[in-house]
Formats: sequence, structure tokens, C-alpha cells
Amino acid sequence: MTTFLSRSSAGHRGFFIALMLLIFAAIPAGCEKASQHTLSNPKAAKKYDQATILQGLVSNKAGAIKAGDIEVTDSKGQALAHAALQDNGRYRVEIPANTVLPVVLRFYPEAGEPGLEKLIAVAVEPGITQYDLNPLTTTIAKKAEALGGYTRANMVMAAESTISAPEENKTSTGFRGDPTRQYGGWH
Repeated sequence: MTTFLSRSSAGHRGFFIALMLLIFAAIPAGCEKASQHTLSNPKAAKKYDQATILQGLVSNKAGAIKAGDIEVTDSKGQALAHAALQDNGRYRVEIPANTVLPVVLRFYPEAGEPGLEKLIAVAVEPGITQYDLNPLTTTIAKKAEALGGYTRANMVMAAESTISAPEENKTSTGFRGDPTRQYGGWH
């Protein structure tokens, strides 16, 4: 009987040791594969694949602003385009192909125009080309920047916290549809 128990214990110990070696041998290989997978699949940045025209209206509480300049920069502050406002407060700029989003549109009033403030709007989606600049878009852009930068998620959170939306137009994940179009948001 003693011989059977000692053989059985020795068999169990050998099996246990072999099982542990297999487990520990597999862990580093699994971690290495997971980190390689993560590094090889970075999230692709959104960009304008071709030259794109952005346009819109620059206004304040008094209405359309008649004079000033629009400057468009990339996220690093590099100038991409400039335009002067037309008489009706509208602008139109061409963004070069392969420009990575976000792009920041800034309105600078003409010198000698007292009381006009600088305005900002941010483009984060390549399919949207209409961006109005007004005090509301400026507030939303500043809130998004304070949240960590001009990402779509930050822009939506900033818009939601700035604009009051009817509860029937919200879902558990935010606005139903495009919050920026429905509630005068960032374009």
C-alpha cells in the first residue's frame, strides 16, 4: 500500500510541475503577442483625403460680422489657409489634401473694430464642410480644449454641457444624431 501511495504522489507532483511549466512558458509568449498586436494596429487619424472647401458664416449677437480674416491651422498651429470675410460675413477656404484633423478656424477682427472678439471653430470630421464661427462655437472649442484637446468625443461633451437639449433628443450615449447640427454646436 505504501508503494502505491508514493508512486501516486510522485506522479501527481510530476504532473503538477509539468502543468506549471506549461503555464509559465505560455504567459510571456501571450503577453508579447498581445503587445505586438496593439502596436501594429494604431487607430487611423481622420484627414481630408482631397483638397476640401470649408465655408461658413461669422457672426455675433448683433448678426453677421462684415470684416475680418479667417486663419485655418492644423493641431500643431501650422497655417493651412487664410481668407478675408466677404461683405455678408461669409468665408470660404480651401484645405489641402491629406490634412490631418482636427483643424482650427480662427476669426480675427479688422484693426479698428471695437468690441469684436476673436472667434474659434474646430473641424473634427472630414465629411462636414460647413463651420460657422460665433460665440457659441468659441465656448465649445475652449471647453473641448480644457477637456484634453480637440477630439470628437471632447467636442461632443463640450457641446452637450454648453447647449441645453430636449431629453427626447438624447440617448444613453448622448445626442440622437449630430448634436452640432441640431443645437447650433461647433459648426
